[in-house]
Amino acid sequence: MREFNAVVLGAGGVGKSALTVRFIRDVFVENYDPTIEEEYRRNVEVDGDLYSLEVLDTAGAEQFTALNEVYMKSGRGFILVFSLTQEASLREVDNLRQQIYRIKGGNTNVPIVVVGTKMDLVNEREVQRDTIQDLATRWALPFYETSAKRNWHVTEVFEDLVRQMRDRYPADPTRKKRKRASNRCPIM
Repeated sequence: MREFNAVVLGAGGVGKSALTVRFIRDVFVENYDPTIEEEYRRNVEVDGDLYSLEVLDTAGAEQFTALNEVYMKSGRGFILVFSLTQEASLREVDNLRQQIYRIKGGNTNVPIVVVGTKMDLVNEREVQRDTIQDLATRWALPFYETSAKRNWHVTEVFEDLVRQMRDRYPADPTRKKRKRASNRCPIM
């Protein structure tokens, strides 16, 4: 089974943890508890193949944003999260996207999915669909509107990212599986 790691980034309070926990545990976290760093793992089936996905849920609080560079260096795929109810959080996603490209040496062939959360809060929406369409075209990245509370389009986000990582980082057929070291002592 192939393994991939994904990093979830975005401003504080946009719903990164709610999105991640909904995908990993299929529950909705109602109360907001600022995250510093949480790591999750789940097996996910995509197009008939099973993958192990490690998801790093990061802090959005400004005092922890220095850690983002470390996450960006080690991450293979990224979920950039903004709230459909906070237009300013979309600008933060653009900053994160540019930072990822810079850290990855100017490479724009990095698996990224952009996610607008809180789709169910229709009356509080600040980010319009035409804005999202325009950015999706300009950035050439997939955008999803989700609701962790209602479980709308959450799985699709992670499956899309796995597909991108699968295509971007093909399996190496020459790589042999490591044998576990045995506890036996060879006699010479």
